[in-house]
Amino acid sequence: MPSSVESPVPARAPATGRVPWIAMYHSVADCADDPYRVTVSPGRLERQLRWLRRRGLRGVSVAELLAARARGGGRELVGLTFDDGYADFLGNALPVLARWGCTATLFVLPGRLGGDNAWDPLGPRKPLLTADGIRRAAAAGVEIGSHGLTHVDLTRADDTVLRAETVQSRLALEELTGGPVAGFCYPYGTVDRRAVAAVREAGYGYACAIDPGELSGPHVLPRVHIGQNDTAVRLFLKRRLHRLRRRPVEGLR
Repeated sequence: MPSSVESPVPARAPATGRVPWIAMYHSVADCADDPYRVTVSPGRLERQLRWLRRRGLRGVSVAELLAARARGGGRELVGLTFDDGYADFLGNALPVLARWGCTATLFVLPGRLGGDNAWDPLGPRKPLLTADGIRRAAAAGVEIGSHGLTHVDLTRADDTVLRAETVQSRLALEELTGGPVAGFCYPYGTVDRRAVAAVREAGYGYACAIDPGELSGPHVLPRVHIGQNDTAVRLFLKRRLHRLRRRPVEGLR
């Protein structure tokens, strides 16, 4: 799989640009016990990526998508993100991505290496990637981004926790991977101006949210949840509605 190392955000960006389509995944595994709808099966992921490619679209990391947009291109690119850093990414998602010539961004939690999704009170315990697993994903061309240290709601964090979740998580991942970490993803999708400012000041070039409301810019990029029930028809509608409902993003082409 090709690696994306280009700067994701232009030095002098235009005022606004059409909202990019960024898909949000989590776990790729068996969906039998999935109360939060965060899991897709490998077979469903395969069909979703095939749907993209048959329409002349290709899934890439957010860094690659934004770099292409900064050059005035990227209309055929779709951002693929996988939150939380589940261990099943290596065996279940990575081979499917490779078959369809796609890359992705994997948002991980360096404060929970080798742990599990303890923040979810319901459902099965899902193991998270170890440090070696994250390095393996990076070596395969996957962009590694921060999901914070431990998966806490940044809008409820005090100043000390907020700094640790943004600054320290980035430093830990850069030491772990040996490369720059440009992207951040807000746990639970919750975000406010204070959290955005902390992420920006921590040195991230961009950040992903879910529905940022009135906030706009490269540090609150909206995303579309993709789940097990998203067939071809649902994907078509989600892509169309995303472009119709979302405002242009400030600071992007």
